[in-house]
Amino acid sequence: MTTLGHWLTSPWRRSTVVALAGALPVLAFPAPSLWWFAYVALVPWIALARAAPTAKRAAYDGWFGGLGFMLAMHHWLLPSLHVFTFVIAALLGALWAPWGWLVRRFLAGTPSRGRICGALLVLPSGWLLVELVRSWQGLGGPWGMLGASQWEVEPALRLASVGGVWLVSFLVVAMNVAVAVLITVRQSRVPALAGLVATAAAGSAAWMWSPRPDADGSVRIAVVQPGVIEGGDRRFAREEQLTRQLAGQDVDLVVWGESSVGFDLGDRPDLARRLAALSDETGADILVNVDARRSDKPGIYKSSVLVGPAGLTGDRYDKMRLVPFGEYIPFRSLLGWATSVGKAAGENRRQGTEQVVMDVGHGLRVGPMVCFESAFPDMSRHLAEDGAEVLIAQSATSTFQHSWAPEQHASLAALRAAETGRPMVHSTLTGVSAVYGPEGQRVGSWLGTSASATAVYEVPLATGVTPYVRLGDWVPHTALLVVAAWCAGQGVRALRLRRPAPEPRVPPARTAHGSPARPGR
Repeated sequence: MTTLGHWLTSPWRRSTVVALAGALPVLAFPAPSLWWFAYVALVPWIALARAAPTAKRAAYDGWFGGLGFMLAMHHWLLPSLHVFTFVIAALLGALWAPWGWLVRRFLAGTPSRGRICGALLVLPSGWLLVELVRSWQGLGGPWGMLGASQWEVEPALRLASVGGVWLVSFLVVAMNVAVAVLITVRQSRVPALAGLVATAAAGSAAWMWSPRPDADGSVRIAVVQPGVIEGGDRRFAREEQLTRQLAGQDVDLVVWGESSVGFDLGDRPDLARRLAALSDETGADILVNVDARRSDKPGIYKSSVLVGPAGLTGDRYDKMRLVPFGEYIPFRSLLGWATSVGKAAGENRRQGTEQVVMDVGHGLRVGPMVCFESAFPDMSRHLAEDGAEVLIAQSATSTFQHSWAPEQHASLAALRAAETGRPMVHSTLTGVSAVYGPEGQRVGSWLGTSASATAVYEVPLATGVTPYVRLGDWVPHTALLVVAAWCAGQGVRALRLRRPAPEPRVPPARTAHGSPARPGR
C-alpha cells in the first residue's frame, strides 16, 4: 500500500489511475450489462479522492475521474468526432471536480459517525447535481446517468416510477459511498454497514409500496427496421417491401425509424401516395420520420409524420432537442472547425417548438420523440401528462453500428416506460429496436443490429399516474436543497470561527476584608 501511495505521488500517474477508475461504471451499462457492478464501480474513485493529500488534489481527482467516466460512456463517438471527443470529455469531466473535493471533505482520515451520515446524504446529492447540469441539451444531454444502468432490474424500475432515474442514481451512489467506507476505513465499519442497511431498506420500502399501473388492454404495434442501406430511394423501397408483409396481421400502428424518409413529402407527393397505399393495405396508420429540407419553411428538420389511408393526416412533430455536433454545432462561429476533424453537422438543423400527442386511429394516442430525446425523463413525463397512451422513440444509430451505442440507447426506453407507467416503443432504422411494457418490462425480443425485418408486438396498455409523473423531478430538487443547506451550514460555521473572541472580564480588586477596593482620591 505504501509502495502504491509513493507511485501515485506523480500527478500524471495519479490522474491516469483516477481516469481509469472513473471509467469503470461503463461496465454496468449495455453491452456488458453488469448491472450489479454499478453498486461498487465508484469505490476505487472514491477511495482515491478521500486519500488525496490536499483538497486541490481531490478536486483534480474528481475532474479526471469525470473525464474517464464521460470518455468511457461516449467512446463510440471517437470515429465521428476524433480528438474533439477528448475535449468534450475534459470539459464535462470538470463538473465532478467539486464532487471530488466533497469526497475528501467528508471521508478523509477517520470520519466520525456524523460525517459518514452526512456523506451518505450529501455525496449522492452532489452527484445528482452533476447529472442535472450535464443533462442540459446544450451539454450533450443525460446520456449515461448512473441510474440508467439498472434498466433491467425490476426493483430499480419500481423506484424509477417514484422518483425517476434520479432516485435510482441517488441510491446507487449512496451504496458506493457506504461500501467505500466499509472497505477503506476499518474504524468506521459499523456506521458504514448501518448506512448500507438503511439504503437497502429505503429502496425496498419504495419498491414494495409504490403503486403499479392498472392494466388496460393492449394494442398491436409493428416496427419496421430496414437495416443499413445506402441511398434514400433504396431505403424507402426496402421499408415499403417490409411494410407490405404486415398486411392481414391486424396491426394498430406501423412505426418506421428515424430518417426513414429522406425527402420532404410535400416535395415528393409520389412517396406520400405510396405511404397512403401501404396504410390502406395494412389497415393502420404509419408513423414515418422525415429528415429533409422543408418545402413550407426554411431549414432542415427531423420530423415524425403520420400517414393514413387518405394521405398525410396533418399530425407532425418536429424534433426539439438536437444532438450537439451531430445535428448542430453550438457556437458554430467558434467551434465550426469540428467539421474538419470529424463527422460534425455541416448545417444546423432547425428545432421544433412543442411536443405533440397524436391520435393514430383505433382510439390510440401516442407521443413521439426522436433519437436521443428518449434520454430526457422530462419529455416522456410531459407526454404522459398530455394523455399519451404509448411513448414512441424513432432512432437511428447506423454511424455507431458496431459499438455499444445501439444497446445503450434501446435500454433507455425501459426507464422511460417505468417512470411514466406507459409502454414505450423504440423503433430504429438499423437496430436495436425494442418494446417495453408500462412497468419497464421487456415485451418480445429485440431486433438486433444485423436484422432487416419487421416485428409485431402485443403492447400492454395501462392507466393511472405514477408518483414521478405527478411530482416531477422532486429528487434532484431535494438534492439541490441538501447541498445548499450544507453549504449554508458551512458558511455559518466559518463566520463563527472568524468572529473575534470577547475580551475576558477583569474582576475588580478587593480589600483584605473582601469588599471592593475604592479608588484613591
